[in-house]
Amino acid sequence: MAEIYLMHYRHGIKIATMELEAQYDEQNGWVRFDPDEMVADLPELTAEANVMAEAPRRRGRPRKDD
Repeated sequence: MAEIYLMHYRHGIKIATMELEAQYDEQNGWVRFDPDEMVADLPELTAEANVMAEAPRRRGRPRKDD
């Protein structure tokens, strides 16, 4: 079974398993790509990219510290 990799600007990446499915997706804005070529073009990931901006805030009244 063939794996056809497709990318969409809004929906991300998907894998089509049939040529007919890939053709239909291409009519709806999906674009084929080769994942092996894409890995070589990715920039180096840094530790800063994986850090959360800030802790989530709690809702409701603040609790009393006893």
